[in-house]
Amino acid sequence: MSSKHRSNQRKPVKINLNKSLRVWTAVCCLSGGLVASFATLAQSQTPDTDIAVSSYPSDSPEAWLAKMANAFTSLNYQMSFVLLKPGMNAQPYLWRHGIAPDGTSMEQLNLLNGPGREVLRVGNEVSYFEPNVPPYTLRSTIINGPLPMAFFRDPLQLSGSYEFMLVGRSRVSGRAAQQLRVVSRDKSRFGLNLWLDQETGLPLKMNRVDLQGQLLEQIQVTALDVTAEADDYFSRIELAKLPEVVTFPPSPRSSHQWQIDFMPTGMQLVKWDVHRLPITGDVVEYVMLSDGIVDISIYLQPASASRVTEDVLLRHESDTFLSRRQGDAHVTVIGKLPAQTANAIAASVKLVTP
Repeated sequence: MSSKHRSNQRKPVKINLNKSLRVWTAVCCLSGGLVASFATLAQSQTPDTDIAVSSYPSDSPEAWLAKMANAFTSLNYQMSFVLLKPGMNAQPYLWRHGIAPDGTSMEQLNLLNGPGREVLRVGNEVSYFEPNVPPYTLRSTIINGPLPMAFFRDPLQLSGSYEFMLVGRSRVSGRAAQQLRVVSRDKSRFGLNLWLDQETGLPLKMNRVDLQGQLLEQIQVTALDVTAEADDYFSRIELAKLPEVVTFPPSPRSSHQWQIDFMPTGMQLVKWDVHRLPITGDVVEYVMLSDGIVDISIYLQPASASRVTEDVLLRHESDTFLSRRQGDAHVTVIGKLPAQTANAIAASVKLVTP
């Protein structure tokens, strides 16, 4: 596109992969479901704020994370990075961030391979340009992409659910870097290894690792340019030509009552509504949980209404898909989390009789 616009848990049974993928597609391809969910999550974020680095000892992980958050929201920079997952082609991205003369925060994230995908944020409006989908704009203060934007913006809000540790210094992409480790306190989520630019605090590398420390996926910065002024790209944006903001009608009310008894420490409910699956026509309730690093999608329906009769567990590196019958409920859990955590969430779901 033009630059102008821009406990007791039974073990799930593994079944036929092609059939499972069809189920996954049916669950994921909700009419407006994911868009609405990301919009709700983004709207829950607070505006950019400075975190006082001086509030923490200079050699503490908190001081480094505060430095990262301040750089993330206040500097003008252009960054090229690559998303790497074992067994998959590398995905290169261009990420720009700038502050307009009037103080407006702006961002662009562009997938450089294939037909491409571009996301542009100007203030609290985010425009998405994707193949085979009409462009649209959401009211939001963060953009959806491979980077955990909410974590970069305010990492210290996660201190109750994650432990931060300084590891040491090294060199990444030709720049001196400070390494930090981010570990789930209740061992229910994958961890992060971060390398922050020693000069600016911006992220240079991020590894997502399993509970044994094995690499699941990596984001590697290949070039970083920090400038006094915002990139010229932002001055060429014609706001009047950006897509109009999408508004969503109220979700239909459900006649069912659900109870989720287990959520990982620090997880918050950010969305709960009702959708109809476009492939099967089934009506499901959609729940989104997030802690700022991990988003978890949960789909709920009475077991009697589900057309899926077998338990399904699919894992691809950091991504988990679990679908199982739980009492009178059929539960599907999707997210970047260990299979045992997905199973614990599903096992805690109850369909409560009014």
